[in-house]
Amino acid sequence: MSTVLVTGGAGYIGSHTVQQLVARGERVVVIDNLSTGFREAVRGAAFVEGNVGDCDLVARTLETYRVDAVLHFAAHTVVPESVSDPLKYYGNNTCNTRNLLASCAAAGVDKFIFSSTAAVYGTTDAGVADEDTPTRPINPYGTSKLMSETMLRDWSATGAMRHVILRYFNVAGCDPEGRIGHSTPQATLLIKVACEHAVGKRPSIGIYGTDYDTPDGTGVRDYIHVDDLAAAHLRALDHLRSGGDSLTLNCGYGHGYSVREVVDAVARAGGHALNIVEHPRRQGDIPKLIARSDKLRAVLGWEPRYDDLDFIVRTALSWEYQLAGVVPIASVA
Repeated sequence: MSTVLVTGGAGYIGSHTVQQLVARGERVVVIDNLSTGFREAVRGAAFVEGNVGDCDLVARTLETYRVDAVLHFAAHTVVPESVSDPLKYYGNNTCNTRNLLASCAAAGVDKFIFSSTAAVYGTTDAGVADEDTPTRPINPYGTSKLMSETMLRDWSATGAMRHVILRYFNVAGCDPEGRIGHSTPQATLLIKVACEHAVGKRPSIGIYGTDYDTPDGTGVRDYIHVDDLAAAHLRALDHLRSGGDSLTLNCGYGHGYSVREVVDAVARAGGHALNIVEHPRRQGDIPKLIARSDKLRAVLGWEPRYDDLDFIVRTALSWEYQLAGVVPIASVA
């Protein structure tokens, strides 16, 4: 039986995807260096601790487990950090992806699903992006991912591999059944940070930039529940296994919420007001970015299950209550 390799499968998005793969009977092996992931989040899959840039380790794993497809999540993802330490991002995100592709090429692995980002678009004219929108990243994180996309397309053009590139918009929420969640220490994703504040882990929640040209002055993003995103990866895998062509697809719901709207949703879910501290804009942030994801729906037949901000927030907050070991002030069911 062939195996799916999931790099970064102990991390936030990777672990939710592994859970769905295992649930449908796939044989899965995870490679993760546990720098931000958690071994206990990997359930029902084989686990190899290490770095995806380690060609010898990856080669052994591909051979031992007879891997026929790779889902590549492993990456650094913090935009402000990429601005202050760009070489870290080009090393881990771009160079390690090159090494992983080389290992796949040597082993004859011909199906590859890549975890990319809406950050490749940068600032768009209307704050909306489809897959044909010009890619003009404004931070090293987005550039590191775009460089990886280019390598993947160039290698696929040789006929040795087919791929699906999934460009994530803002991923949020946790497993609705509370089995796994988002446990990254010192996380920077808005809903995660706001929920940590709501359960008392942080003294406040910061809003960075209140003077954007948006309805309430704060940044607007397209938030997608992590389980809906994981489901898109399974659809992409099925597409490649059925002989489908290489694709680049946006992953989002097609509408957005402002930072203030998100913070208000967390306050509703937690049943109490939040301590909001306003800050200047951060370097590398953009005012607004919404997905056009018609192609994902049309080509892969993907349909979201959890397109509801309040539901997304409740699943995220429920996980924070678990981590904090506190009793919810308000129901998160």
